[in-house]
Amino acid sequence: QVQLVESGGGLVQPGGSLRVSCAASGSILGINAMGWYRQAPGKQRELVAVITSGGTTEYADSVKGRFTIFRGSVKNTVWLQMRSLKPEDTAVYYCNAEITTTVLGTLKESDYWGQGTQVTVSS
Repeated sequence: QVQLVESGGGLVQPGGSLRVSCAASGSILGINAMGWYRQAPGKQRELVAVITSGGTTEYADSVKGRFTIFRGSVKNTVWLQMRSLKPEDTAVYYCNAEITTTVLGTLKESDYWGQGTQVTVSS
């Protein structure tokens, strides 16, 4: 059983900073990529940032230069540092990971999601 647990989030004023983290646990053989998605009310879930096992990062155009994704010092953790936050960044932020596990001796790659953490940017 694999779990992704997010922490951080909350209320911040425009222009402020916030950091969210995600920790993966369980019977994990390897993590191919970890990332963050967000979903605002009435909108589709969208990619915010992703980091591969090799350290390659990708960002949505809307957050480039403001957000940074990086792996934590603790194994199987990822952080998202958000700066210069705008009201349009308000959303539920979800952690996502492509994880390889073994099922009856067979390798299986699956997508896992965290429960989501609310980020609200408002004065």
